[in-house]
Amino acid sequence: MALLDMNNNHINQGMRNILEISQAFKERSEEEIEITMFDVRYKNEIPRVSDFDVFISSGGPGTPHPEGHKWEKKYYNFLDKVWEHNLASSDKKFMFLICHSFQVAGIHWKIGTINERKSFSFGVLPMHKTEHGKKEFLFEQLTDPFYAVDSRGYQFVQPDKERMNKLGMKIIAIEKYRPHIPLERAVMAIRFSDEIFGTQFHPEADAKGFMKNLEQDKNRNALIGNHGMRKYLETIERLHDPAKIIWTQAQILPRFLKHASKKVIHKEYSTY
Repeated sequence: MALLDMNNNHINQGMRNILEISQAFKERSEEEIEITMFDVRYKNEIPRVSDFDVFISSGGPGTPHPEGHKWEKKYYNFLDKVWEHNLASSDKKFMFLICHSFQVAGIHWKIGTINERKSFSFGVLPMHKTEHGKKEFLFEQLTDPFYAVDSRGYQFVQPDKERMNKLGMKIIAIEKYRPHIPLERAVMAIRFSDEIFGTQFHPEADAKGFMKNLEQDKNRNALIGNHGMRKYLETIERLHDPAKIIWTQAQILPRFLKHASKKVIHKEYSTY
């Protein structure tokens, strides 16, 4: 397993969560699993696709649009190599893209518009399944809507459905429907391929990390400014609800890892 840190040397709870979920999976597994960390944006570290079976690429701060940094070209090449490898080989590679990585991939593969939000989004928010999402095995045990941590200054909107259909990609979840606000709902999860999945929300997040992030003025002000004090207090209550982000964290990434491990070890490459 390769864990790609996209936080550019910023302290982030997401990597702690991703590592904890990966370590827990390793400890439960009967197979020998190796976990290696890569600091993509700060140290320009990119894993060799041939050396790993599973990749999890994190969220992170800043714009997902290219700015001419050395790591960007290497990361785009990495995305393409995973994609091309899976097209050409029966020895599949599995990848999960979270928030910033999800947006970068969307820009690189030219499948939609990723623009800056009018205000920073931060909170425990409902995610709505699409028709494809209702059939998605990673979401099988989640309610509709289900709840997850949303933390982003950018958004994936206006998906190029013709290009997505051509590539075999499916929209799995969208953000909460708000008919009183004349804005398109953002795409929140995509099944890029049988082996590649991504979310614009944070499936790895836990209550501890959320509360730690609330210590930052930007996050606290975004939550109160966007949703009001009542929703702020309601969100704090939601953190410890076993049916909300606790359940989401226990489902999506662990299911992804279990599925990927089964496919890699037993060579069971049937589609779903």
